Amino acid sequence: MSKSLQERYATTPLSGGNAPYVEALYEQYLEDPDSVDPGLRRWFDGIADGGTEIPRGPIEQAFAARALKPRAAASSGVSDQVLDKQAAVLRLIEAYRLRGHRMAKLDPLGLVEPQPLPELDPAFHGLGDADNDTVFATAGFGGAERLKFRDIRARLAQVYTGTIAAELGHITDTEERLWLQRRFEAAAAGGRLEAAERRHVLERLTGAEGIERYLHTRYVGQKRFSLEGGESMIPLLGDVIQQAGARGMEEVVIGMAHRGRLNVLVNVLGKPPKDLFSEFEGAYDPMQRRSGDVKYHLGFSSDISTPGGNIHVALSFNPSHLEIVNPVVTGSVRARQDRRGDPIGATVLPILIHGDAAFAGQGVVMETLQMSQTRGFATGGTLHVICNNQVGFTTSHPQDARSTPYCSDVAKMIEAPIFHVNGDDPDAVGLIGRLAFDYRMKYRKDVVIDLVCYRRHGHNEADEPAATQPTMYSVVRNHPTTRKLYADRLAADGVIKEEEAQQMVDAYRQGLDEGRVVSASVGFVGNKFTVDWTRFDEVNFSQPVRTRITPQQVRDFATAITHVPEGHKLHPRVERIMADRGRMAAGEIPMDWGFAETMAYASLVTEGYDVRITGQDSGRGTFFHRHAVLHDQAGRDPWIPLKHVTDDQKSFTVIDSLLSEEAVLGFEYGYATTNPDTLVIWEAQFGDFVNGAQVVIDQFISSGETKWGRYCGLMLFLPHGYEGQGPEHSSARLERFLQLCAEHNMSVVVPSNPAQMFHLIRRQMVRPFRKPTVVMTPKSLLRHKLSVSPLDTLSEGRFLRIIPEVDDIAPEAVSRLVLCSGKVYYDLLEARREQGIDDVAIVRVEQLYPFPIRRYAALIEEFPALEDVVWCQEEPQNQGAWYQIRHRLQEPLHAKHQLFYAGRKGAAAPAAGYYGLHQQQQQALVETALSGSRTARQKATSNKATRKKA
Repeated sequence: MSKSLQERYATTPLSGGNAPYVEALYEQYLEDPDSVDPGLRRWFDGIADGGTEIPRGPIEQAFAARALKPRAAASSGVSDQVLDKQAAVLRLIEAYRLRGHRMAKLDPLGLVEPQPLPELDPAFHGLGDADNDTVFATAGFGGAERLKFRDIRARLAQVYTGTIAAELGHITDTEERLWLQRRFEAAAAGGRLEAAERRHVLERLTGAEGIERYLHTRYVGQKRFSLEGGESMIPLLGDVIQQAGARGMEEVVIGMAHRGRLNVLVNVLGKPPKDLFSEFEGAYDPMQRRSGDVKYHLGFSSDISTPGGNIHVALSFNPSHLEIVNPVVTGSVRARQDRRGDPIGATVLPILIHGDAAFAGQGVVMETLQMSQTRGFATGGTLHVICNNQVGFTTSHPQDARSTPYCSDVAKMIEAPIFHVNGDDPDAVGLIGRLAFDYRMKYRKDVVIDLVCYRRHGHNEADEPAATQPTMYSVVRNHPTTRKLYADRLAADGVIKEEEAQQMVDAYRQGLDEGRVVSASVGFVGNKFTVDWTRFDEVNFSQPVRTRITPQQVRDFATAITHVPEGHKLHPRVERIMADRGRMAAGEIPMDWGFAETMAYASLVTEGYDVRITGQDSGRGTFFHRHAVLHDQAGRDPWIPLKHVTDDQKSFTVIDSLLSEEAVLGFEYGYATTNPDTLVIWEAQFGDFVNGAQVVIDQFISSGETKWGRYCGLMLFLPHGYEGQGPEHSSARLERFLQLCAEHNMSVVVPSNPAQMFHLIRRQMVRPFRKPTVVMTPKSLLRHKLSVSPLDTLSEGRFLRIIPEVDDIAPEAVSRLVLCSGKVYYDLLEARREQGIDDVAIVRVEQLYPFPIRRYAALIEEFPALEDVVWCQEEPQNQGAWYQIRHRLQEPLHAKHQLFYAGRKGAAAPAAGYYGLHQQQQQALVETALSGSRTARQKATSNKATRKKA
């Protein structure tokens, strides 16, 4: 554009400075092409792109060309002043749509005043009272195409300065934003629940307040994390569940922390009050043989009657780590959807209830949001409800809890719509709940409701919040409850008589006194997708499990996993690996780890088990060994042989996850606790990465069964081994897992060859119980010349918890027994062979927990001349297995036996950072383990004598 043209364009009312006017007309065109000038419609037709976001430039250029036409050619000779005013009105409307949420009355206590902004003042746009009777185009705002300016102002105030607010400006998809904008403005401008619905809301509010008051007076001083101040959450949840049922959904899974949990259990899911009272009274059933958990951590499930039939609702068990339940819930939902063959999330709805400070402050929230639209973790959208008590988890100030205006701002990164609503306006809460649910069902994405409320008591009922929040709690003490305010409103509107509100209170109290269920629950009914977990109740770790497959299956599976479609061009390195697998299948060379592992998966998918593997590099494997996904170098779709083993096989899924440990592992735990017939594996890129998911391990994987009775067959693959890669890439912190082991809660294994890996993977599914298994997987052993297995071990072998001596060493000659796990075995084996030592036996302990104590005790008796027993490990003495299994190693020894440690000295870091130092330490620990043998002593004496002579 020339300079003179730019100058002329800049002086027109259709210049780039009036971009909101241009955009409003374009959005009006998207909704109804016939509603705009025919000339404009032609221009918009030329630049439209299927309803998606478009560059502003082409529109502005089109308007510039129109503005530069001779005045006589301009449409209807409208003056520049009129066009300026029209553009100003549309700019004002757009300003309210973008920033109007700052003017809403969201705080029930009235302590947080709306924040007037200059751009929301008509004068900022050159508008005033003189324009009140002028009719302007609204581009659809207010449900009319043209309104007087006074009506536009009144409608803006009604929509944007009431008790609800919407943040939609960050949503780039035009269709979504327009749909949300239209629905929100209609709801805010005049939406109201029907009279019968309002009565039902009052009944639910009565229950929400009633259970809290009942517990407060009956169990004085006991912690319950009351919902008082946020009671509107109960009718909100109840209505969403009813909406879901009416849409034909079959399940709702809820995750939430402590606040309001007991209320939700009783008033939404229908937990019998007598059961809750029993928990308050400390009842304990010794037949459970579990540690149990506090009442505000417990889960529950039931079926609830809806217009579309019964819908199953589950509240997930939750530890004290607040938001950590989020990925567990979404993983459980994904498992339920997969079980139904539902790829879009039409049948199961996840609802996550958050605290305001936790939503803003916990990293797992961001990680879970980031997973929401990824292929391996999407659930068709989660409904997020923030129970925003405005003071966070204790009594802090919001300025100390976050750096953003709203606690919900983190959700903007995935462009989730955010609705703020005053918790003291249950009608508004209900309308926003329906809008949020409709959005989720239409667009299959996450949506956030920020329920702004308050907390009548402190963090728990023994806390005194006025000590740190005197101003707020002076208001709270005198503030009527949500139920009282709503009852008065309904009475004023003629929906109920004044005495009916008290009758509801009395009826609810009577129900509690009688211990009756006080929700729409019909108990646990179940359906064809309900899983019978009782089949896993009996556990016998020592019972042998048949994991081998037939020779014919070996041949068939090997053919399937090595097949590559014609024309599928592999990378040369991958091509060599697949060629070697063909030779392994023919028995020409021994199996490596990648082949054996893949054979295990092939066998399971043909025996009725689904397989799901996730991790940050799981498709090919971090160490370039798995190659479950074969990428075509010409850019065609990848080939996954394990999806094509047989025509009627079960599913095989391998996902290269986002760079998250905590949320992804939590997701997989949730999946595994929901679907026992799926082998679920989470693989760390390096074993030490599991540190980032320690909360999931501590509070779910290791203790979920004893706390909540939740079975879980999850496997963790954690690359572990000392190859001189420094402190951060050596140790998967084996000692931490062993420290958590008790009551047969999980298995911890260190397989040392491919056959062991094959049988271990199969054992996880074919054994008649479900327990987590932590696997210290190899790195350098994946290609070690000694760490291979013959093909026939797949059809003849089984998983060995202890692998005995493999060399031809006479048992009666053994004076020293070296026990070890993992890679160090091969270092010891090669050193012993090189030195010609014939009186030291080397035995691998492949399963460290449950420790195979009987097999170990029997092994000791096989060596009559045994004097020394040595535990050799690569890890520092204060790490690894030594301190965790030392008592097990000592237990069966006789008086003539001595137990020794061979390994690195205690250290603060997991490994040395200097490769030379690593090598010195490795050589020293191998020498220490072997040096006590007679052969080694004789050689040392001989060498000493030789040096003396010299």
